[in-house]
Amino acid sequence: MPPAEAAAPTGGRAPSQSALARLAAVPWPALALAALAIATFVGFLLYPTYPNYDSYYSLLWGREILHGHKPSFDGYRTPTEHPLAVAFGAALSLLGRGGDRVMVFCTEASFVVLCAGIYKLARTAFTPLVGLAAAGILCTRFDFPFLAARAYIDIPYLAFVVWAAALELSRPRRGGIVWVLLACAGLLRPEAWLIIGLYFLWMCSGELGPGHPPRERLIRWAKYATWAAIGPFIWVVLDFVVTGDPMFSLNHTSGLAEELGRTKGLAEVPDSMRRFFLNLAKAPVLYAAIAGFLAALWLAPRRVIMPGVLWLIGTGTFVLVGIAGLSVIDRYLLVPTLMVMVFAAFVLGGWTILRPGMLVRRIWAVAAVAVIAYGVLFTATKVNFHNFDSELTLRGNSHRSLVELLDRPDVKAAIARKCGPVSTPNHKLVPDTRWIANGSASEVVARADPDQKARVAKGGVSIFVVDRGALLRQALVADTDDPLDNVPLPGYTKVASTGYYAAYVNC
Repeated sequence: MPPAEAAAPTGGRAPSQSALARLAAVPWPALALAALAIATFVGFLLYPTYPNYDSYYSLLWGREILHGHKPSFDGYRTPTEHPLAVAFGAALSLLGRGGDRVMVFCTEASFVVLCAGIYKLARTAFTPLVGLAAAGILCTRFDFPFLAARAYIDIPYLAFVVWAAALELSRPRRGGIVWVLLACAGLLRPEAWLIIGLYFLWMCSGELGPGHPPRERLIRWAKYATWAAIGPFIWVVLDFVVTGDPMFSLNHTSGLAEELGRTKGLAEVPDSMRRFFLNLAKAPVLYAAIAGFLAALWLAPRRVIMPGVLWLIGTGTFVLVGIAGLSVIDRYLLVPTLMVMVFAAFVLGGWTILRPGMLVRRIWAVAAVAVIAYGVLFTATKVNFHNFDSELTLRGNSHRSLVELLDRPDVKAAIARKCGPVSTPNHKLVPDTRWIANGSASEVVARADPDQKARVAKGGVSIFVVDRGALLRQALVADTDDPLDNVPLPGYTKVASTGYYAAYVNC
């Protein structure tokens, strides 16, 4: 609350005004951040989850590099590699099996950093209360903490982008740390290349004045260009060294998107965008964001620029991804969804930009409380907390069940005899199995892979999913998945089973 409101004017109102001053002096943002950090750590302990499909491959590829092998980027339905994630995976693979849980911990810590970043951005653009409201909205959009609990790289990527924007907004043309953050973002997701390209133009435009000699200007531009090129350069070089194709990531991603049915025509992009925004932000936040944007544009148009630009870049990138024939999934709209939260937060805290004592300020504050009450009611009645709990529980329990199966003496003995590859129904369980069994790309395969069917038929160790929930998430995930790939082949004998999986051997 502004000091003008906290001050006590005269006699009878002094006690209440003094109480308000003491309330305003409490470091609410720091307390909220500490509470979030504690809650996140408690959640990490209560829900021992494990990395998702893509992140496990980052660990595997990092381990391959440390062992002196080229990473298996071109395996069956492997995800797109992300250089910084692979480097991080290499470091964590030194910890052995426990590296996967450390990856989850670091990603959940990144979520706390992201919340602090969205607070900083919204506070700098508008007011501290808007910042707190934006961070609060983010914490209640459960898709985001769920991504963190599954170690998706999107969370650290968002943290890099948001903090870069917040720091740049607090001091325009800052350079330095902003370049570092954007370069890291560009090594996690190629969408950041558009952001860093625009930042390059923004920084170069600051050198056009008469006070900058041509030689000095060119030196600075060359430095900016170097920073901007880090992401694309390392990505292309890594692809070329490993696969011989400098455009491997682009070609592989578009091919995999088409195979999995994730491509959309340009005509379908607007409807997909609408659905994804509603799923990620939820209807009340989306509608509040529209109202908040219009109000901010009317009351403080210059403050809208940074979150508005990030929203435009994010949605523009989503459209370009659709045009390029790549996977059209909701995670490509995470950056603009964060900006939706910032504008929605302006509805809740934007009244603090008005002068104290204004009637409209008081009315707005009361209306904001009503909106918060509605949001709490909506969340309590519409959000299925049981689904959130069951999803996290299933992910953790199923992974531990797979570890238990692969550690059974009969299964380990069969793998050691090298009678054939360890096989899983499709691609989904391949990285988990490889990580647990310390297997190579040729030693752990998918039965859905046409190139591996003859090998699997001759012998080996076959893993089957026996739990219904895991079956729908790990064996029958795409329209092209054949249910028979989760049925034992002739000659295979059951040697072990757990609550989620069974192992059959033909040796």
